[in-house]
Amino acid sequence: MASLATTALNSLTPQIFRFSIDSVLDGTKYEYLSDHLWILALLLVTVAALAGLSQYVCRSNTALAGETFAKNMRDMLFGHVQRIPMNWHDKNQTGDIIQRCTSDVEVIRNFVVTQLLEVFRTVFLIVIYFSMMVSMNVRLSLAVLPFVPIVVIYSSVFYRLIAKRFIAADEAEGELSTVVQENATGVRVVRAFGRESFEMDRFQEKNDIFAKLWIRLGTLSGLYWGVGDLITGLQVVTVIVLGTMEAVQGNITVGEFVAFASYNTTLVWPIRGLGRILSDMSKAGVSFERVDYIIRAEEEAVEKTVDDVRKDLTNEDEADGYDITFDHVNFGYEEGNEVLKDMDFRIPQGCTFGILGGTGSGKSTIVQLLTRLYELEDGKGGIRIGGKDVRKIPLSWLRGQIGMVLQEPFLYSRTIRENIAAARPGADLAAIREAAKIACIDDAIMSFPDGYDTLVGERGVTLSGGQRQRVAIARMLLQKAPIMVFDDSLSAVDSQTDTRIRKALEEHMRDATVILISHRITTLMGADQILVLNNGRAEEIGTHHELIKSGGLYQQIYEIQMSQDDRKKMEV
Repeated sequence: MASLATTALNSLTPQIFRFSIDSVLDGTKYEYLSDHLWILALLLVTVAALAGLSQYVCRSNTALAGETFAKNMRDMLFGHVQRIPMNWHDKNQTGDIIQRCTSDVEVIRNFVVTQLLEVFRTVFLIVIYFSMMVSMNVRLSLAVLPFVPIVVIYSSVFYRLIAKRFIAADEAEGELSTVVQENATGVRVVRAFGRESFEMDRFQEKNDIFAKLWIRLGTLSGLYWGVGDLITGLQVVTVIVLGTMEAVQGNITVGEFVAFASYNTTLVWPIRGLGRILSDMSKAGVSFERVDYIIRAEEEAVEKTVDDVRKDLTNEDEADGYDITFDHVNFGYEEGNEVLKDMDFRIPQGCTFGILGGTGSGKSTIVQLLTRLYELEDGKGGIRIGGKDVRKIPLSWLRGQIGMVLQEPFLYSRTIRENIAAARPGADLAAIREAAKIACIDDAIMSFPDGYDTLVGERGVTLSGGQRQRVAIARMLLQKAPIMVFDDSLSAVDSQTDTRIRKALEEHMRDATVILISHRITTLMGADQILVLNNGRAEEIGTHHELIKSGGLYQQIYEIQMSQDDRKKMEV
């Protein structure tokens, strides 16, 4: 409404000039106003002030609405991305996701809140101004009218031309963002292998493509504005020439001619702006499709309520407790390429279960299916906790019961205390230190000048690999989950520290179910049961001593990893 009020108030100014020229300045009418021109000046100032006030209200409300719209959309997108399955993230680049959730949202915000409002304002302006122009001179108005559809049609053609080029440019920007994001994340690898020149060439290639696409867009835009200037220039010249002729013939007064020319000049730029708005419409359309791609991604399913599942697990299936069962599971990340084949085993509650296997044998896949990072398809077997199919358990509850430490743990760019407390916000320092002591990292942390308030760099780069893993272990221990998974998370610590951590876990986490995934037999040999994987199949299962005597794959790996002296020490 404020925008429409501004347009209506601005339309009064030419009429005041018209009235002043035709009825006041000649002195034949309205003698009082002729002698007191300050009244007309005050009227002009008042109208301008009211228009300015309306414009202020319009701009303020637009800014508020725009930022609220963008904030809500970003919140919605970010929340949605958190709930999209992992297989969707595997297929989409991080830089492109960031581009869609930031730059594309801003393009949509700019169009919906600014350009769309401008469209309504322009239509209202055309209706009001053209009505006044017709009331002053019909023939002159009809001469101006054809320029309006010409500009609109011309702008529509421009819209069609720019749409495809903008898609390519926007996608190129996403690829460029991905290169920068990957380089910044892997900066240590780049430096370690001397890949600076390679990365610079890679960035320059993407940057050249990005720049060329936007240069093409700029060239097309320059052509549009150049031709548009010619059309609007012809419109102004037409009004001046024909208006002068009409004034000479007495068909229009001087005041009407001045007012008419003023309305025409004012109409030129809003109509020209339709081209820019249509251009932004093409960008907004592309950006909306890119954002809609994220919105249309199906979220992880959440079945039943947390209370219902807790009741089921504690009452109906009390005998099974938190036993974990893989019942003839078959799974592949891609169709026709199965990673797990007829995987069948049971992990009793409270036991320590080891998983051994080579790269690509399916060790991590077992855990990812257990936590439903990837969903098991119907007819491909079943996974149960406490007798309940994990696909029927709410994700928030399921993942709250399973603590995980990955081989490459992620740490935030915050203090060590905040990183450990991420599993249980609000935990006091005593609880944090207790978890850190079990993870054998407390002494190292206390040796830092700032102790637990030591800031770690992005992804924890200021800590060693072993320290990062132990901080991640402490974070998981603070969670106090009944099921704990160590996915090769002791790979960066020495054997002595490995042994200390495992002993500390045995002493403090006796009731928890522990799943140890490792390529190192010394990490697994104390487990109650050890599953040996080979090419996605369960090759063997049993205790360390049973598997050593079986003469199978486990015994072969043991022979390779352990020297004769080491074996004697272990036997003693």
